Amino acid sequence: MELKAVKRDLVAKITAPRNPSRTDPVDPYLPSAGNHGYRVTRYELDLTYKMSSNNLRGEAVITATATEPLEAVHLDLSPHLEVSKVLLNGGRVAKYTRPRGKLSVTPTEPLAVGSAFTLTIRYSGNPRPIRGAWGEVGWEELTDGVLVANQPNGAASWFPCDDHPSSKAPFHIRLTTDSPYRAVVTGSLVGTKRSGSMTTWEFDLPQPTSTYLVTVNLGQYEHLEAAGGTVPFHAFLPADLKRDFRVAFARQLEMLDVFTDLFGPYPFDSYKVVVTDDELEIPLEAMGMSTFGRNTAVSGTADERLIAHELAHQWFGNAVTAAEWKHIWLHEGFACYAEWLWTEFSGGADAGSHALRYYSKLQNSPQDILLADPGPKDMFDDRVYKRGALTLHVLRLTIGDERFFDLLRAWVAKYSGRTVTTDDFLHLAADHSTLDLRPLWNAWLFSEPLPPTLGMPDVDPGRG
Repeated sequence: MELKAVKRDLVAKITAPRNPSRTDPVDPYLPSAGNHGYRVTRYELDLTYKMSSNNLRGEAVITATATEPLEAVHLDLSPHLEVSKVLLNGGRVAKYTRPRGKLSVTPTEPLAVGSAFTLTIRYSGNPRPIRGAWGEVGWEELTDGVLVANQPNGAASWFPCDDHPSSKAPFHIRLTTDSPYRAVVTGSLVGTKRSGSMTTWEFDLPQPTSTYLVTVNLGQYEHLEAAGGTVPFHAFLPADLKRDFRVAFARQLEMLDVFTDLFGPYPFDSYKVVVTDDELEIPLEAMGMSTFGRNTAVSGTADERLIAHELAHQWFGNAVTAAEWKHIWLHEGFACYAEWLWTEFSGGADAGSHALRYYSKLQNSPQDILLADPGPKDMFDDRVYKRGALTLHVLRLTIGDERFFDLLRAWVAKYSGRTVTTDDFLHLAADHSTLDLRPLWNAWLFSEPLPPTLGMPDVDPGRG
């Protein structure tokens, strides 16, 4: 075969449209979520929600760039939401189908690598949570309001998206709803407009954000703003909970200052807390905000560790986000250890006391989880949280406080706005240690049995 013909064949293989039936998952932990072949660069959502009928109408404008040749663009979208029209690049009507849990858009001509495109998707329906191995996630009706808990794959319950943490993009969200209700949405409030019985709330989120970290809260909430903190702090809650809230969250500003000292500057412009009128089994973190149930507000100081945990996620999970769900210890282990650090640096029990307590508990628990890859069934298991925190405590004991906290601050500074893996952390830790840390990682991250002691095994001199 002539050289020119060989080159033509090679070019044809490289530029051939991607098989739209590609089935390899973006993330084996959630094989049905996330999509191949493009990178979202911006979401613009214009939503109208009627509380009485739980009816959502939306227009999503999604700007993206093809990362491989594409015959079809797949998005995650709940089958409970019906699509009425799809436009490509602002004007041309595009063909689409609705495979289960997806929206598949077929352009007139295949998209080449590097080509930018915009999809405008009009849709409506009655949003409801998505059922999965971890219960129901996504858009959820409250007794008198709404909350959205997306983790790990619930964003598709209310807008078309590339629903995977490695896919980060800025958001602009406009939400119109019944006027008695306040909308508290991820991002900064940039405008409100009342028209008749409806109010439009407009929010802008310029930071690259994973879809699971974007949320909506609707309720008859009052707004409280705390003065005197280095970080603007806003709270939204039912009026009857104001007194209880001031007790339960009395140390929130102090907590922000402690974590800023330990982890580096707070990553966002402000911090928002929503307290729903319903009780919640667990609180929820989102980009620059957290949601708690009324049970946290009325608990006095009993749930202070949960308040610390959700705040710590702003650094570990939200600013710095796992590239795949198997690396979830980089979120939950860090946030759990932040609970222990909060008590230590605010006058309570030191982190070592917590470590001894939970090490003892883990000794009496099944030891069949690999922290660096726990599997989808166990990725939210409490043992992942506590063993992750213990791993960080052992690292702290091994390299000393100065190097340890320098490492945490460097971790956030280097990777804020990006996604990371366990290997990224191990490489950075090696730069902050004079010891070979591989025995530590092998014992705590890459072995199922709990190490026989709460410490560094087989320390060898030399760089890790």
